[in-house]
Amino acid sequence: MKINTATFIISNTDVSRCPKDNIPEYAFIGRSNVGKSSLINMLTNHKKLAKTSGKPGKTQLINHFKINDSWFLVDLPGYGYAQVSKSKRKTFQGFIKDYFLQRKQLVCSFILVDSRHEPQKIDLEFMQFLGENGVPFGIIFTKSDKLGSSSLNKNITKYKKQLLKTWESIPTHFITSAESEMGRDEVLNFIEQVNTNVADNFK
Repeated sequence: MKINTATFIISNTDVSRCPKDNIPEYAFIGRSNVGKSSLINMLTNHKKLAKTSGKPGKTQLINHFKINDSWFLVDLPGYGYAQVSKSKRKTFQGFIKDYFLQRKQLVCSFILVDSRHEPQKIDLEFMQFLGENGVPFGIIFTKSDKLGSSSLNKNITKYKKQLLKTWESIPTHFITSAESEMGRDEVLNFIEQVNTNVADNFK
């Protein structure tokens, strides 16, 4: 898939105010500082589409971007950042949960996981939440350029073993790097394939 246009549409914390366009939607979420904004900018080939920051917790709203006038990319707040106040964390949990349970246009979510770390409880719990509520998702391992191939493979293997304790099979997953653009074509081709598969649902 070639990205020709990527346009910011709206930011909000109210699912009812999300765009009413009847087109497929893909949500990106992960722990704070997982490299989500950098990945989104890499995928869309727009350096400043999503706001990047060295300070975790930058994204605090549901951000909709229309891609090629045919599907939405949704940038969601990170979870699990300790320096965000408890009241804000509860708010995030509330509207993020509402988004996943109520947004009918959502066809797939991407859980971003920092490939440098072993399986994290909070990531596994979020995947469990999506699975229990029938929300399709894939896993994107980020920052693969930050460690050697043997360490990368070791961490991903640990993730697979952990997931197979509760899942019958491993969800679709991708290995990416915002720096080298590794995984870009794979993620975009997957989205293009899903768009084709669900086209009849959006007529």
